[in-house]
Amino acid sequence: MAAAVVVAVLVLVLSSCARKPDAGRHITIGVGGRTLPVYLPLTLAQQLGYFKDQGLSVEIEGLQGGSKALQALEGGSLDVVAGYYDHTIQMQAKNRALTSFVTMLNRPEIVLAVSPAASKRITSIADLAGAKVGVSAPGSSTDFFLKYVLSKHGLAADSVSVQAIGTAATAVAAMEHGRVDAAVMVDPAFSMLQQRAGAGKVAILLDSRSGEGVEQTFGVSKYPASVLYSTRDWLDTNKASAAGLATAIVRTLHWIQQHSAEEIAARMPAEFAQDSRAVYIETIAKIKSGFSDDGVMPADGAEAVRKVLAQFDQAVSGANIDLSRTYSNDYLPGHD
Repeated sequence: MAAAVVVAVLVLVLSSCARKPDAGRHITIGVGGRTLPVYLPLTLAQQLGYFKDQGLSVEIEGLQGGSKALQALEGGSLDVVAGYYDHTIQMQAKNRALTSFVTMLNRPEIVLAVSPAASKRITSIADLAGAKVGVSAPGSSTDFFLKYVLSKHGLAADSVSVQAIGTAATAVAAMEHGRVDAAVMVDPAFSMLQQRAGAGKVAILLDSRSGEGVEQTFGVSKYPASVLYSTRDWLDTNKASAAGLATAIVRTLHWIQQHSAEEIAARMPAEFAQDSRAVYIETIAKIKSGFSDDGVMPADGAEAVRKVLAQFDQAVSGANIDLSRTYSNDYLPGHD
């Protein structure tokens, strides 16, 4: 009888601990394309020990594309996603609440380029009609970008044949060998393609890797891209953990601005450089100015993302989107 009572008490205690917010402080973060520089602050924060400094045990899980990470979050196998902010708006249009709580990158760093082995002559967006165009994965931010560009130039989304080509070596190979006529790419894959094929042989139709490019493409100086987001339920029950993540990322963003591309690359896992460390360092040097310096979501940038999505996504254009529920700056240091 006494033993049974002890066991029952232990079960109750353990169950209570399991339900307690922030219990264990272990967090699983999913990211579609872990090695991509657009998500560099996430892995760098781990490498620098900044998550541990916040009392957090963080596991980073790499997935194939942002849409896969989103699915894993909704399925309950992830706590947080490192992905592009646009997913939070699209999910609100479907009555599913996701909230971004720290901004890492203030421009998409996306390039729409023509394959050097394209099957047809492409010199403008209009020429993409009937072409095979690569994106990292269906439902990814590269896919959103393509749909926006097509819509902006009067082309229907189905006017091109969309192909999933990934983000790294597979994307380079698809473009190099003409398996697609054009592609929406991110670095270092795009820079690697230029290096292998010759920069002069890879025509660029749109480039959002600079402040000028963002202004030209989206009409704003800051267009929020990579963020950390989670469900409202997780954020409400794990406020301290979310604040710890945000603090570690902001600390990392400061570290990035204070160090050279070479010093940043030296802190990253060697495999992130893929086939060329020189290209990787060059990519980091280019992207540095695009990283946020405070993790804040700019209100005009959030509205710009909504407007872009509304141009090609009927669910977004037909919904009453409350942007204040798609992001929060309250978890950032100094924003309590």
